[in-house]
Amino acid sequence: MARATIYVGFTVPQLLRGASRIFPTHSALVVLRYSAFCYCTVNGTIKSKRKMDHLERTANNFRQEVISQAKVCGITNESETVKRLRLAIANKDFTFKAGQWVDFFIPGVSVVGGFSICSSPGLLEREGILELAVKHTLHPPAHWVHTECTLDSEVALRVGADLQGYQESKGNGYKMGTVKLYYSAKNTSELLFKKNILGLMNAFPGKITCRFHVTQQSSQICKELQPHVTEGRISEKDLEKHVSKDTLWYICGPPPMIESISKLLSNIGVPRNCVFFEKWW
Repeated sequence: MARATIYVGFTVPQLLRGASRIFPTHSALVVLRYSAFCYCTVNGTIKSKRKMDHLERTANNFRQEVISQAKVCGITNESETVKRLRLAIANKDFTFKAGQWVDFFIPGVSVVGGFSICSSPGLLEREGILELAVKHTLHPPAHWVHTECTLDSEVALRVGADLQGYQESKGNGYKMGTVKLYYSAKNTSELLFKKNILGLMNAFPGKITCRFHVTQQSSQICKELQPHVTEGRISEKDLEKHVSKDTLWYICGPPPMIESISKLLSNIGVPRNCVFFEKWW
């Protein structure tokens, strides 16, 4: 039986890179990503006395042995605060699965970064290319990407993330479910990959749908986006209509947002074992 998937969140690269697996035999509501169930924690409470570094947060996570050199071959601005890096991977044995991240080693920078991959495994297989979306912060690796990184800059990458429960749908008898994405940002300029998402909606009508939420929109919303945009935060009213025994919920965003949405889902009767989110933030 096909089921529904709901994603709720603030970032979208995982949805795009996991598009080949986005239709499980169950449905999901995205708060935000389908591949999240591969290495998530089930509706727990996030508590931290101080902000841990990437290597500390992920110390117990699986990591591949392969560390590959990579050269920056493209830099584009996805928004005013996010850059997309296009990296040519040197090691032919370097591979990853949708939902994994990379340790990001920068010559001369002692702090190791941790960034989600926003391209598909297929792009790496076909062209030897991997892409990262990096938001500007004062954290040294992200700051380097936004202030010092140039074409032909050289870095090194190592893939990590536990993928217990990772599933690839292959063979006959596969039945597509549906995906509903709730995607929130400050304004439409911060809605990364919105054109890709609209393209997926057009390619899979009725199977992938998305509702963009903006919380501080000051300019007029373009006509293409207007039918899909709601001004205001993702609310209980938005989500409660999707509650059913066949719906899975995936959340991606900052820890306070994950805690808030998890509590909201509990209040509207969603079982804990149907809610998934990342644990490596």
